[in-house]
Parts: sequence; C-alpha cells; structure tokens
Amino acid sequence: MSNSIPRILLVEDNPNDVELTMAAFEANNLANEVFVVHDGELALDYLYRRGDYRLRTEGNPALILLDIKMPKVDGIEVLRIIKSDSALKSIPVVMLTSSREEQDLLETYSHGVNGYVVKPVDFQEFFDSVKQLGLFWAVINEAPPGSIGRE
Repeated sequence: MSNSIPRILLVEDNPNDVELTMAAFEANNLANEVFVVHDGELALDYLYRRGDYRLRTEGNPALILLDIKMPKVDGIEVLRIIKSDSALKSIPVVMLTSSREEQDLLETYSHGVNGYVVKPVDFQEFFDSVKQLGLFWAVINEAPPGSIGRE
C-alpha cells in the first residue's frame, strides 16, 4: 500500500529551530510527515536504512531540509553523499541554515543543492520562510518517482 503523504526529513541539531520549523508546518496545515534527526550521521543512517533505521518504511523522503553546521557529519558532507548516490540524488535538498558565509552557499550549489534558505533571526521571518518552503516543496513541487514511502 502506498503512502500518499510525502515525507520530509528535517536534519537539524538546534531544538529551538526544530520546534519553530514544526510549528510553522503545523500552523500552515501542511499534512506531511516530518521525521527529525539531530546530526548528519543519523541522516545518512535514515536514508540508507541502517542502524536504528534499518526497519523503517521503504522509500525516500520527498524533501530533505538540511542544516550545515552539525555534529558528527556536517550538512555539506551529507549533501555531497546524497547528490553522488544514484538512489538518492533526485531527492530535493534545501539547506536551512544560519550560515551567511558565501563559501557555504557556493559549496552547497556546487554539490547540487536545490535551495538555500538563511534562517532569519526574527521569529516571524523564520515562520514565513518555513511556510513558503513547505508550500512549495511539500505541496506544489512534484516529488521524484519512488520518493513516496511504501508500506
């Protein structure tokens, strides 16, 4: 049986940013299942269905929201691995980060990122940014074939 609600993988180590992102999705009635991991290593475990995630439902997320500065494996390395893997490279990846460093921006685009959103410091700006991300990537944007989870 196919799960018709696209899954979003949120890779974020800051609990406040996770809470704000989830609140923005909920306030805008985005019905996506959002799965949260707190570092790059766990994101890769989730995507490759290994470790604690070896028994998770098959299928890739419809979207990955990825922070850059994280423990264990940083977001740029996670992005590089995703975009160099034929089974994962079609998953849209949006960097959702506080980094305003031009080098980070250039490096993520060189690895094939689909979008780059700088987390605003202001709550309302952050809320509005996540709302727009959710509306575009989760509702309007067509998910790549095979990205919807199977049960």
